[in-house]
Amino acid sequence: MKAIMSIFQIIGSLGLFLYGIKLLSEGLQKSAGDKMKAILRLMTKNRLISVMTGILITMLIQSSSATTVMVVSFVNAGLMDLIQAIGVILGANIGTTFTGWLVAILGFKLDISALALVAIAFAAPMMFSKKNKTREIADILLGFGLLFLGLNSMQHAMPDITGNVGVLSFLEKFNGDSILMVLTCLLIGTVVTVVVQSSSAAMAMTLTMAFNGWLGVSASAALILGSNIGTTITAYLASIGTSTTAKRAAWAHIMFNVTGSLLAVVLAVVFFKPLLHIVNLITPGDIFSMTGTALSKELPLFLAMFHTFFNVINTIVFFPFVRQFAKLIEKLVPAKAEYDEGTYHFTYIGGTFIDSPELYLLTIRDEIRKMANLACNMLSRYRNMFNNKEVNMEAEVLAMKKDEEYADQMQEQLSNFCVHLLQDSQTPTNASTLNCLIRVMDELESVTDSCYNLAMLSQRRYQQGWTFELSIASDLNQYELLVQEFLDYIRDRMDRTLTKAEMQKANEFEEQINTWRNHLSDMVQERLTSGNADVRIELLILEKIRHLEHIGDYCTNIAETYHQAVKHTPVLQKRSGNTTSHLV
Repeated sequence: MKAIMSIFQIIGSLGLFLYGIKLLSEGLQKSAGDKMKAILRLMTKNRLISVMTGILITMLIQSSSATTVMVVSFVNAGLMDLIQAIGVILGANIGTTFTGWLVAILGFKLDISALALVAIAFAAPMMFSKKNKTREIADILLGFGLLFLGLNSMQHAMPDITGNVGVLSFLEKFNGDSILMVLTCLLIGTVVTVVVQSSSAAMAMTLTMAFNGWLGVSASAALILGSNIGTTITAYLASIGTSTTAKRAAWAHIMFNVTGSLLAVVLAVVFFKPLLHIVNLITPGDIFSMTGTALSKELPLFLAMFHTFFNVINTIVFFPFVRQFAKLIEKLVPAKAEYDEGTYHFTYIGGTFIDSPELYLLTIRDEIRKMANLACNMLSRYRNMFNNKEVNMEAEVLAMKKDEEYADQMQEQLSNFCVHLLQDSQTPTNASTLNCLIRVMDELESVTDSCYNLAMLSQRRYQQGWTFELSIASDLNQYELLVQEFLDYIRDRMDRTLTKAEMQKANEFEEQINTWRNHLSDMVQERLTSGNADVRIELLILEKIRHLEHIGDYCTNIAETYHQAVKHTPVLQKRSGNTTSHLV
């Protein structure tokens, strides 16, 4: 019965430790969201900066799992290429060793439970603050407190076996230096990390068992190598259903960690033991001459050094061959169609250790730029159709219909995800941004509707054999070109808040469009009044003018949304003339 209670106490302590890591990671991600985005922009410089970025971000958010999942999500969104991703992953493996040092120095060298309770005491009242920044700091303090309370509970939950000769004789099987022992511990470390999905938690368990005399030097080191392999499961799970490039990033993480760890084991005779002795030389004391209590007290610090040293050496070995490594991954994970051609699937990355709206927003903004490009291309395609009788009208209209349906799918899936984020207790700043993005997607989808309606007008014109006078065709072409320029102008400025000058330029575009609309409508009225015009052709021209004007209105709405994005959540009203009808 006592053994069963000990097992439950260990599991409960591990759960408390994991929850502490989760709170700490989420609090740091929210607090440092903008800083992380600024840091990530540096990754385009070179591979060395990519590695340093991985180290810094992993130390900042206290989770290599979160960093690698973040990398997979950025690659999936097209914000990072494979070579940059590999550099960040190399750095993340070094950055994650910081947790081991934190645990080894504070968790075992000091009585951290009192400090943990103080952190929780400060966090408790801050959790109910109305200020978002204060609540984020509360999450960090609470996560820190729970992390070390869990570690302290785990340490006390594990029974002291130093005086139990029978148990020690069993554990001797895991304290030798044979290859079988190393492989066994490597497998155990891998499985444990896969189950808890946190190398930090597996590291804490290993250090705790070593501190309590359960494990020796070689067995503990092998367990740490196993945790290096097991931590790749998080990135792999995050890559399921993503783009080919994102899958490649996940497999780069897997191959890097597995190859490095297995090399240390396969070459155990010439590499594993010498590696331990090298680490022993740069660690205070001689770990191999220690026994009993002295060994258990110094072993956690030695293992933290081993973890860091191994990952640094692994990175140094791989670093010069990043490009070759990327080419190998590309061959092993060939590109293939993920979905049926012509259908849209928005795949976002989430998981246990990453829940930062700021990171999701980067992906959503990138998808909106793709939607804007689609709208610009549809309008350009229509302009090529209307005055080109050589075009296969049926094929072009069908293609425009597919593009319009694709835009519908984009709007539906992206808007649903934005609503999901809005319902998930977002900060007011993110709520304002998300509402802006939802509005922009609605306007862009309306642009694609108008482009499709214009394409059907073009098809109707050539089916009926209607022709325009050169002066009328010239005026209509100028009107179309003006609307195209406005749409392109908005598309090129969708990655930032519009300045006052840019908003003024957008208003000038709208005024010019309205002037042309009035001029063209008056000309239609004059021709109808004269009695010499074909009523059907003139009605088609009016319909064409109306759809083009609507596109200009949608562009103005988008400009106003981006211009007001920082001030407050814009509540824009649809213009009275923006209800689309179908006269075809």
